[in-house]
Amino acid sequence: MEVFRSIKDIKEHLSQLKKEKHSIGFVPTMGALHEGHLSLVSNAKQENSKVVVSIFVNPTQFNREEDLLKYPNREEEDLKMLNEVGCNIVFIPTKEGIYPSGVNTYTTFSFGSLEQIMEGKYRKGHFHGVALIVSKLFHIIQPDTAYFGQKDLQQYLIIKSLVNDLSFPLTLRCCSTVREESGLALSSRNLRLTNQERKVASNIYKQLTLAKNNILEKPETFKKPKSINTLKKSIINSLKQLETPVIVEYIEFFNLEKMELCQTISKPISVAICIAAIVNEVRLIDNLFIGDKII
Repeated sequence: MEVFRSIKDIKEHLSQLKKEKHSIGFVPTMGALHEGHLSLVSNAKQENSKVVVSIFVNPTQFNREEDLLKYPNREEEDLKMLNEVGCNIVFIPTKEGIYPSGVNTYTTFSFGSLEQIMEGKYRKGHFHGVALIVSKLFHIIQPDTAYFGQKDLQQYLIIKSLVNDLSFPLTLRCCSTVREESGLALSSRNLRLTNQERKVASNIYKQLTLAKNNILEKPETFKKPKSINTLKKSIINSLKQLETPVIVEYIEFFNLEKMELCQTISKPISVAICIAAIVNEVRLIDNLFIGDKII
């Protein structure tokens, strides 16, 4: 496994690999890797002859300075994990290399109504930062295929829009969320939870599953806005009443065909339930497709 920190050096290396007709799979990360990240690497290895993983904690996508400061730095452990899973190339750029003129750039990204809801509503400017760093990394790496996790569903949809609008010559893959045995979605933020808090946080997935089953068992009921609101309130109250309260920031039903929030569900297969919740100051997100995956 080769590690590059210079943009110039990795571009030269990848240019040579492309001349040798290697296909490049790319997994962008912010480090603090877990099995979810490694599953993306495994997917990339199955479809490409070379896999590149980037590790860069991107300051422009944090809307709270304390979250940026708390983000774990585990470079040594990350490199060991990537080497063991068979990653070929790791790119660890400096902030100065990625943002040579500073993080306050003139270029801005806007994704219309898609960034005004859910994560966009509660994390102002977040998706501009995501689009900025992903654009830079796509230009540097020039991958054939890039891999993202379903847990960050809205982020994936934003990046899909970015790729389409800017005509990036690559394919995107959205890979299924990897979970702990309890159902808790793997996240770097889980490192900030105690074992007891993880157990409590697993109720987020349990409530999503109950809601999904409820809709599939009684689809006609949820063609009415009142039923959707009642289901939301039930989930919020159930999580709030746990021994360690789980405070729901938002829970929404998102129509993947129309790319908008929905107040009724006439076609369950096209809907995802999306949630953000806080467990003892640790903010967690998750989602569940009600029907088959269609993105």
